[in-house]
Amino acid sequence: MGFTDETVRFEFGDSDKKEISETLVNVYDVLKAKGYNPINQIVGYVLSGDPAYIPRHDDARNKIRRFDRDDIVEELIKDYLKAHGVKL
Repeated sequence: MGFTDETVRFEFGDSDKKEISETLVNVYDVLKAKGYNPINQIVGYVLSGDPAYIPRHDDARNKIRRFDRDDIVEELIKDYLKAHGVKL
């Protein structure tokens, strides 16, 4: 199956959204506790897909890898837009 010019609709459920949010908070806390800059590390992971950006401590690496990086980006963008008054 090749690429198409048609727009593809992408959706995921509210339970996935909550799990992604909780996981990001947990990973942020682990990174902070280990002395890393959590934002830089999470961005590095999301952009590259390299799990080495996230430590194994408290199972943070396995937790974040349960989610597709596209889903993580979608959740981050939605939260950002909501925080800036955009009605979704």
